[in-house]
Formats: sequence, structure tokens, C-alpha cells
Amino acid sequence: MIGSIALESLKRRRSTALLTLISITISISLLISVDIIRTQVKSSFTRTVSGVDLIVGAPSGQLNLLLSSVFNIGTPTKGIEWESVAALKNNRQVDWIIPLSLGDTHRGFRVVGTTNAFFTHFKYGDKQTLTFKNGAMFNTPLATVVGADIAADLGYEVGDSIIISHGLGNVSFNNHDEHPFVISGILQKTGTPVDKAVYVTLEGLEEAHSPHQGQGSASTGITRPSAIQNPASEHEHEHEHEHEHEHEHEHENATESLEDYNANAFTPEQVSVVMIGLKNRVTALQLQYRINQNKTTPLMAILPGMALAELWQIMGNIEALLLGLSALIVACALIGLSTMLLASMRERYQEIAVLRSIGAGPGTLLLLIQLEAMLLAAISTALSIGLVVAIMALIKPWLSSEYGIFLSGALLGKSSLIIISLMLLATYLVSLFPAIAAYRRGLHSGLSGR
Repeated sequence: MIGSIALESLKRRRSTALLTLISITISISLLISVDIIRTQVKSSFTRTVSGVDLIVGAPSGQLNLLLSSVFNIGTPTKGIEWESVAALKNNRQVDWIIPLSLGDTHRGFRVVGTTNAFFTHFKYGDKQTLTFKNGAMFNTPLATVVGADIAADLGYEVGDSIIISHGLGNVSFNNHDEHPFVISGILQKTGTPVDKAVYVTLEGLEEAHSPHQGQGSASTGITRPSAIQNPASEHEHEHEHEHEHEHEHEHENATESLEDYNANAFTPEQVSVVMIGLKNRVTALQLQYRINQNKTTPLMAILPGMALAELWQIMGNIEALLLGLSALIVACALIGLSTMLLASMRERYQEIAVLRSIGAGPGTLLLLIQLEAMLLAAISTALSIGLVVAIMALIKPWLSSEYGIFLSGALLGKSSLIIISLMLLATYLVSLFPAIAAYRRGLHSGLSGR
């Protein structure tokens, strides 16, 4: 009966009750959304790179190695000799390797020298592979693949030529003009640092850095002796021009089949970092220990998952700040609920008197006011959960492509349930103020009746 009375009372004050309901619903939705995004952002951050078991570079600190190889921030102070890379590749525990050469830029964006193994084995999020929006992998020594953000910001398309620059500044006066790279592919949006990087072949990168840049063929990136260094007959000279013309034709058709070029066949002198995938992930700690303890060749191996978790600890205060701001918004909504109930008390004096006349005690009046508040909170919570789940389902693809936030698992986790429980408890406590006012009014009406 008390429940029926509470519902009828709210119906009579439907306008005020509806506004309060909307306010609480928005507040709870915001708090739950922030909690979900907070947990999912942390999970997605630690999965910026997935499927890579070890990252190996010169000893320079775990975070420095992680930032340079995954986030393209900074650069390793020293490279790795290719003999060491070959030894890692030939290890029985290693399934594949991705060599990375860092240190160049293109119009402020990082340039990464690598092989086609990067596009085959590199994964992010829920072990999602890289896909191409247009074009394909490297198919010539001077081919390049650009991230989605670079293509969008600079208006690049497959077949366009770009010039890379030495160094990490936004403005460089040391451009490799004699070795333009041709875009063979544009990657799909990933929401990770991959979107803001330019990927070139190790062979093309080494050719661009060659001290004999003017002696090579700009179309293939392969250095050839000049006619002065190697005199030839007129017939041989003409044959050489025909040969170069054939390579220029291949350069113009940079998006042809990958059979034209094997980016994995070239062996540079050294690279900056190597990403490693193991045949069995259980052996990751064992191989990491062996690499780090190797006194002959000083190298450093890190577990990307652990390094990302350590980096998140530095940034973890942001999530606490967001949660605190949302809690303040909810507190304001609850204060509004209490204000609404208190303001309605003067209008309900007659209602209280009627209830007292039919035998309702002060305790019943106290329970009635609290029940009204709890009904509003329960309905708001149910609406908030439905609203948040629906919105998250709608924006899930957008979050993954634009921001690299991959919603996975149960959205309402343990922390969300704790938040909802605390919200209902807070509603009960806040409703005590108007409930006590009704209780006192009931006592006063009872004494007046006597």
C-alpha cells in the first residue's frame, strides 16, 4: 500500500519528478560511462601492440625502448648489428621478427624502416591485423606505406611520391631529394600510433642514407657504378640506359604484384629495434632473461605488455580525476533530489494530515518519503544502464577506429556494480533529510490532533 501511495504521490508531482528523474539518469549514465571508458582505455592502452612477445633493442631503459618502438617517441641511442638480429631470427624459440629502423621523418611524421613482415605479423587491440584501405605492401625498394592519419592530413593517394628527411625535427634541411619513395599502400585507421607513421623498406632507407646517393638509380634505390668509374663501350652504355628504363617502368607501376620484390631479402648493417613473435609465449620470460644476461652482445629485451602497464601507472591519475568529476556531478544530482523532496513538503502538509487521520504513524511517513526517493533512483539506474549499453554498442566501431579504444568483455564490471550500489546508498542517505522533515511534521500533526 505504501508503494502505491508513493507512486501516486510522484504522479501528482510528475513535472518536478520527471525533471529530477532526467537529472539523476544523466548523472548516473555519465558516471557509469566514465567508469567503462576508464577501464576499457586502460585495457586498450596495454594492447596498443598485441601478438608481439618481445621487443629487443640496445640497453636504454624499458620505457625508452617501448616509446621509440611502439609510440614513435624518441629514438634508441644505439642500433643493433644485423648479426645479432640474425642470431635472434635463427633461435629455435622465435617464430618471426620485425626489424625497425628509426630516426627519419616526413613533414613532422615519423619514418620507420621495416619489411613486409610488419604488415603480416604486427597486431593491435584484440589481436587485429593491419589492413589496407588502398594499395598493398612494399613491392619495390623505394615503396612506402603510410598511415591513415597521414594520408588524410596530407591528401596522399597510392602512386604519390614523398621525400623523407634525416632527423626528428618538424623542419629539416637534410632532405633525401634524390630518393623519392612511392606510396604503394595506405593503411586502414587503427586508432594507434601506426596511423601517424610512414613505413619504408630497409633497403630504400639505407640507399637514401648512402654517401653515394647521386650514383644510384632513383627508381630502384640500388647503387650502380657510374660510366666514369667503369668505362664501357657505346653499345654497353645504351644497354645500361635500356636497363634503367625498364626499372623506371617498374617504378611507375609500384602497385603491381608483390612477387616483383621481396622486402625481406635485404640485410642492412644494423637496425634500431626488433619485435619478436615466439612459437610458444610461455618461453618469453626465459628468452628475455637469456638476452638480457648475454655479456657478449649487450642487448635489452622487454615484454611489451608489462612495459605498457608500467607506463599506464604514470598516467593513471587521469582516470581517478575523471571518476572524481563524475562523482561530483552525481552528488549535485542527489542534492537536487533532496531539494525537490524538501520543497514538496510544504505542498504535502494536507496529504500528511490525511495520512495521519487514517492511522499512518510518523514512521510510515518517513518510510514513504524514502521510498519515493528510492523509486526515482531505481528507475534512473535502470534507464542509465540501458542508455549506456545502447550508446556503447553504437559508438564501438568509432571508438576503435578513431581512438584505439576496443570495448571487450562485460561492460558492467565489478566497479560499475559498486558504483550503482553506492549510488543507491547515497540516495537513501540523502532522502533522510526530507524524510525526517515529514516525520517531524507527522509528530506535530499528531500532537495537534490530541
